[in-house]
Amino acid sequence: MGPTNNILALVPAWNEAERIGPVLEILVRDFPVLVVDDGSQDATAAVAREVGCEVIEHDGNKGKGVALSTGFNWAISEGFGAVLTIDADGQHDPREADKFVTAFRQERGDLIIGRRNFSQMPFIRRLGNSIGSCLLSRALHARIYDNQSGYRLHSRTLLESLVLNRTGFEFEVDVVAQAVVKNMPIAWVDIRTIYSVDKKSYFHPIKDSLRFLSMVWQARRTYQKFSKNGG
Repeated sequence: MGPTNNILALVPAWNEAERIGPVLEILVRDFPVLVVDDGSQDATAAVAREVGCEVIEHDGNKGKGVALSTGFNWAISEGFGAVLTIDADGQHDPREADKFVTAFRQERGDLIIGRRNFSQMPFIRRLGNSIGSCLLSRALHARIYDNQSGYRLHSRTLLESLVLNRTGFEFEVDVVAQAVVKNMPIAWVDIRTIYSVDKKSYFHPIKDSLRFLSMVWQARRTYQKFSKNGG
């Protein structure tokens, strides 16, 4: 893969002590790694430190969006040129990180997103992701293939421009919307779709769906305002 010292691998985690180890063991071979422990009640932080990662611990569970914001701000303060985000639970293959690094070095985008194969998902997840991506694409007048994928690489330029005020699952949708509105290029790389992980989902169908729809509506209004102003 070549030197990646200027790219931080950021892993937000909450109660992932049983799953995070193998993910981190692969990442630390090629990246400096920061784990943001979002108020875990298990040994997540201890496992991360044992592997050799930098760890920031929240004093309570604040949500994935806050964990990502903490990591982004730390990366900027430490001078990193880009941040690769990957989930802690094994639903992303850390061995595919080189796809993101290659796309970044080829200057294909300020935001590089892992594109999953929806046909390989359980039906409910497939339906939700397909509808969500379609709605966001229409709102932003841009083809958004996978709005919920958390496997991404963000340039420092993008990170320094973001307004980070979301806390939950809608955070990653907001990042996509801001990138489009700011006219920052988005690139896509195909990644594995892994759903064999034995883990309880923390997605709340009603609450999080309403948050998503609100995010799409705001994205549409922002895009329209941006277009009228000649952005």
